[in-house]
Amino acid sequence: MASPGQALAEHLAGLTQAPLQQKIGYLITLAALIAVLGGMWMWSKSPDYRVLFANLNDRDGGAVVAALAQMNVAFRFSEVGGAIMVPAHQLHEVRMKLAAQDLPRGGAAGGDGFRTLDNQKFGTSNFVEQINYQRALETELARSIQTLANVQAARVHLALNRPSVFVREAQKPSASVVLQLASGRSLEPGQVNAIVNLVSSSVPDLPARNVSVVDQTGTLLSSSGATANGLDPTQLKYKRDLEQDLVRRVETLVSALVGPGNVRAQVTAELDFSKVERVDEKYEPNGQPENAAVRSSNISESVQTGSGANGGGVPGAASNQPPQVATAPISAPAGTQAPQVATTQPMAAQGTVNQQKNATTNYEVNKNLVYSVQQVGTLRRLSLAVVVNNRTGTDSEGTVTSKALTDEEKQQITQLIKSAVGFDDKRGDSLNLLNAAFTQPSPQPIEETPMWKNPELLSSGMEVGRNVLIAGIALYLVLGVLRPMLRSFAAPPPAKQTLLSAPPGEGNEAGERAPTTYDANLQAAKQIARQDPKLVANVVRGWVANDG
Repeated sequence: MASPGQALAEHLAGLTQAPLQQKIGYLITLAALIAVLGGMWMWSKSPDYRVLFANLNDRDGGAVVAALAQMNVAFRFSEVGGAIMVPAHQLHEVRMKLAAQDLPRGGAAGGDGFRTLDNQKFGTSNFVEQINYQRALETELARSIQTLANVQAARVHLALNRPSVFVREAQKPSASVVLQLASGRSLEPGQVNAIVNLVSSSVPDLPARNVSVVDQTGTLLSSSGATANGLDPTQLKYKRDLEQDLVRRVETLVSALVGPGNVRAQVTAELDFSKVERVDEKYEPNGQPENAAVRSSNISESVQTGSGANGGGVPGAASNQPPQVATAPISAPAGTQAPQVATTQPMAAQGTVNQQKNATTNYEVNKNLVYSVQQVGTLRRLSLAVVVNNRTGTDSEGTVTSKALTDEEKQQITQLIKSAVGFDDKRGDSLNLLNAAFTQPSPQPIEETPMWKNPELLSSGMEVGRNVLIAGIALYLVLGVLRPMLRSFAAPPPAKQTLLSAPPGEGNEAGERAPTTYDANLQAAKQIARQDPKLVANVVRGWVANDG
């Protein structure tokens, strides 16, 4: 067996002896093979591009492209979504470098923020400074809001009023926030309140009620007004949470008796969200006289004296009688005057003396003042509907049986539910308990994801298939094209053989080959004689003519 060196030497010798056309064809085939192998190698080594940023505006996109060109990083533009793509092995490095340059700045939150105040020019007016400060504050607030997971972009508008020394003319600032939410995302009421409080706390003297939040569809997210049924979102949430809590209580309690999944409950709660403030003022009559409180007392006394010649008094018999004992009550109604007590002295010898005394006493009136505020969200009425499944079991034959609950069991469950939810008959609460067999849904077969729909397997299969295809093409070109061509060039040219070899006595060279080719030549001669006798006759005639 020839060594590789000898084989190569034979191939080169055959190439040197080959005609010019074969040499040119060999060179063209070799160049094409090298080009194909080089192209496949470059294709296998082409980098995998990943998305760097998507949905950028023109300003940020231009800044990012300029930075990538300055860093000598290859990039592409995706036709779908307008994304900028870079090689996968440079993705994280490029992102960190762009973040160091504060790129991208964000569509709605573009700007340098408070860094714009670092480049203030000398002689800037107070108005320009105030405008720059307001722009910087809006930018910083928008950037803070964009850090939320569900917010893709944000824009903040502030209405800051100039301070005034007059309190009546002072106006509170206001703010408006426009949000662009990510596709298929939404904000919870708690997240909206967080944005409102964030903006309100960042601006001095900005009340939370003056902050409005709107999404890209024009929906007011920070609405605090009542809905169509007269309830605001907070009241609706409180009502829903109360109902869900009562449902959870009922299902947890009854499931312990009938088994998990064998009870369904629904609760409707009627709540009173009206705020009522009541003041009750009651006046009561005086109690015992010794317990009565004196408010005011007034006593008036007058005495008149005169000579005996002068008559006085009231004419008639009453003035000539002695005075009677006073019978005035101890307690008198408020605002009334106690009866007057008049005392008349008998006429003396020297003259007449008239004495008059008036006493007025005012007592405090018993008054009860009650100030009450009705609690907001008072429960008016509860309506409960509970469905309990039949008890299931297995008989001796293995058949699943269903048995309804007894009346005693139903009564026990009803009492448990009433105790759990705080049932009140005076309030008008209602409870409906139903025992019935549940309809069991038929199990749905779980569909397994085919292998060709698995993205990870598809990615791995494409990578392996690409490498196998490259290896197969290269092997075919080497073994099916290049190797046969080299063999054809290395094969020696075919030697010209005579139809019949010379007799063994003519020359040493012919004699040496005779033993090896005599039988073959003899058979060939016989076959030619049988196929073309005329040719054999002409050959023999030529031999005879040469010998003669």
